[in-house]
Amino acid sequence: MNRYPYSNGHIMVVPYRHISNISNLNETERLDLMNLSIIGAQALEVLKPDGFNIGMNLGRIAGAGIDDHIHFHVVPRWNGDTNFMPVIADIKVIPEYIDQTYLKLFEELKITGR
Repeated sequence: MNRYPYSNGHIMVVPYRHISNISNLNETERLDLMNLSIIGAQALEVLKPDGFNIGMNLGRIAGAGIDDHIHFHVVPRWNGDTNFMPVIADIKVIPEYIDQTYLKLFEELKITGR
């Protein structure tokens, strides 16, 4: 799970190999990243999102917090989930403690056998 989530349930899918360029991923790593992103999105359905943002930020200028280790973000989204708090107070509102979300996802993955 993302330590600084954009929204509740924001997870990251990270390859084992430490690389900074997607061109350096081998075919197995590419398939694993995509499959794990799908599994993550399926598990996040337990939170009943209205949709997802799934993608990568490549390079610091593109918003990569971990500039030299590529990763996918899987971000659940809800209708109306943006508000004025980040603009006015420079904070984000997350409706559930990250530990509670973790337990929901852990149980969902355990139930589905993933």
